[in-house]
Amino acid sequence: MRTGIGYDIHRLVEERKLILAGVEIPFFKGLLGYSDGDVVLHAISDAILGGLSLGDIGQHFPNDDPAYKDIDSKEILKKVAALAAAKKFAVTNVDTIILAEEPKIYPFRDKMVEAVAAILDISKDKVNIKATTNEGVGSLGKGEAIAAYAVVSLEEKR
Repeated sequence: MRTGIGYDIHRLVEERKLILAGVEIPFFKGLLGYSDGDVVLHAISDAILGGLSLGDIGQHFPNDDPAYKDIDSKEILKKVAALAAAKKFAVTNVDTIILAEEPKIYPFRDKMVEAVAAILDISKDKVNIKATTNEGVGSLGKGEAIAAYAVVSLEEKR
């Protein structure tokens, strides 16, 4: 059994879609990033890579490689899951927390859980997504960015 932790943060900007956990959220701003900026899937990907001692998504998907410009973060997570499978590990649990002043996450939570479970090919009861605000503190609290943490459990397949 192994455990990994991941974190990601991106600035909110106008004229970008807001994508969290593979789900498009109707909002007047989106996350600025070399990819689609999905902080949830990035944090989960980093947690998996960390649990496997394989570095981070910046090493595997560098932001100076044109192949990854505007990549759908679902594709990043699929490739990371394939790396885990190649090392004979399976994701057994995902716990995430999204830090955002707005928009409200709860109305989209079930769709997010379904999306993550589908990408990782695990049951929905092994994925938890929750959200909190930053109580007005810092760039997150001012609504300038959205961040996510993820903890992932991995089990060696025998």
